[in-house]
Parts: sequence; C-alpha cells; structure tokens
Amino acid sequence: MPAAHDGPLGIGELAERAGVTVKTVRFYSDGGLLPETARTSGGHRRYGPEALDRLRLIRSLRALGLGVPEIRRVLDAGDDADRALEDAVAGQLRTLGGQLAALRWREAALRLVRECAPEERAGRLRLIGTVGAPPSTAPLARFWRAWLPPRMPSRAVTAFLDAAVPQPPADPAPAQVLAFARLNALTTRPCPGSTRPQPAAHRMADSRGAAVLYAALAEAYELAGVPLRRGREPAAGEALDCFVGAYSTAYGTRDTPGFRRVLARQLAADPRLDRYWDLVTEVVTPPGARPEPTPGAAHDWLLTVLTAQTAGTDRGTAA
Repeated sequence: MPAAHDGPLGIGELAERAGVTVKTVRFYSDGGLLPETARTSGGHRRYGPEALDRLRLIRSLRALGLGVPEIRRVLDAGDDADRALEDAVAGQLRTLGGQLAALRWREAALRLVRECAPEERAGRLRLIGTVGAPPSTAPLARFWRAWLPPRMPSRAVTAFLDAAVPQPPADPAPAQVLAFARLNALTTRPCPGSTRPQPAAHRMADSRGAAVLYAALAEAYELAGVPLRRGREPAAGEALDCFVGAYSTAYGTRDTPGFRRVLARQLAADPRLDRYWDLVTEVVTPPGARPEPTPGAAHDWLLTVLTAQTAGTDRGTAA
C-alpha cells in the first residue's frame, strides 16, 4: 500500500496512485479539470495532495459515461456539487434510455427480417427502412392534423393526437415493429386528389364545435372501452347516449329517434379508417395480450349499437 503523501505530486506519481496513465492526467490537466499547483524549473507539472481525490472522482464520473462538460459542471459546482451530480446522472440516464430503446427496436427489426420467408425479405427491408430506431410519430401526427377540421383550438388538437397517435413500444416484438412500419407507410402514402375525404361531422360543425365534439367523443370512447375490455357484445347504455349526445350538441340539435336515424346513416357513409386502427391495435398490444380498445374500436362498437337501435326504430315506423 503506498505511503501517505502530503506534499506535491509529480504527474507520474499522481497517475500511478490513481491507476491511470500519464497521458490521461495530462489530458485532464490541459482541459482545466485537474489544475496544477506549480511547475518545476524543468517545466514538470506538480499537483497538490487534493488532486488525487479529484482525479479519482473524474475517473469515476467518466466510468459512468459522463462527458467532460458534465464533469466540469460537477467539479465547479462547489456547495451545489450534490445537485450538479444528480442532474448529470439524470441526464446520462435519459441518454442511455434513448440508446437502449434504439437498440431494442433494431433488435426486433433484425429478428423480423430473419424470421420472415426469403421472398418477403426485400419488402420487409424497404418497409422498416422508412422508420427510425426508435421511430418518430411525426408522420402520424401530420396525417391527423390534415384530417381534423381546420382552425381547431390547439389544446383540442393535442388532446386528440394523444389518443390517436400510438407511441412506439419501449421493448417491441417483431410484429409490433412491422405494424408500426405499416402504419407509417399508411399515413405517408400520397392521397388521391388534392384533399382527403373528411367526415360529415367536420362540415357540419365549426372549429369550436368540432373541438367540443371530439372532447365528448373521447368520453364516449372511454365509456365504451369498459365493456370492450370485458369482451361484451355491443349494447345500448351510457356510452351510446354520450356518443350520440356529442354529435347532437355539436350540431345544435336534440337527441331524438329521428336524429339517431340520420346520424347512423351519416356515420355509416363516412370515410373509414379501419386499417389505421387495426394497425394501432397491433402496435400497442404485446403478443398474446388482450387487445387494448382504441378510439376506432370504440367507435365501431358504438356505431354497431346505434345502427341496430335505429334499424329497430325504422322497422317499427314502417309497421
């Protein structure tokens, strides 16, 4: 065990005691992380006894992956060193989390290519090559922004996007990678004509009315999600009343049997996004798990109830 040394240390002795190379000590000295106390007449660096603890701390922080700027902030923080260290470690954890997510996504993508039939590999490669690792949800958000009524309040748009745009799984299975890549392709595919077809609801409600409509629909979808998770067949109840009430409020009319008949026909004729919601279900559902209800699934469940209800009303009226 080396003897205690309270006097100045030469660069070689400091390096030996800290278990690093002279080149490493010189690097930190030149970078200002390890100040010298003096130089000999021959120009050799000398360090005070506190330099050993400082160098060991630098070495530990580097072992955690912290860069020179973060280490400098910790060393220069003085009485706030503990807070500076916490901030540096938290930042490194965020960075590492992103790197791990990217590696998990790449691993699942590689397994997807390896496990598919040889004749499918070229297509799979083209498909997954269009998304990053982990992928961005920006194309999906742009798709919905073009779909939503213009000039909707930003808060309403954000709330809708939170529900409609799935986040990539942190630890995806190959099937989830494939579903997300297909979802990305679906939303970035050029649309025929100059504009996308819009639901009639977009034309019948102004921007603020549309915001009210989508907020109320979100509540109806949440209510429908309860029986959906339990595997129950579509049935009338609070969820359907909330669903119809969302439209009647947005249109400025009353919820009557006649309105429900008109609404059922209108919704049945609206543009369908079934493929989008089917892919969302694949993205957010781990293999073997019960599918989590999406807004699209809830909408279809409620429309099935409304259609059956109004069909019964129509038969009664005809009779």
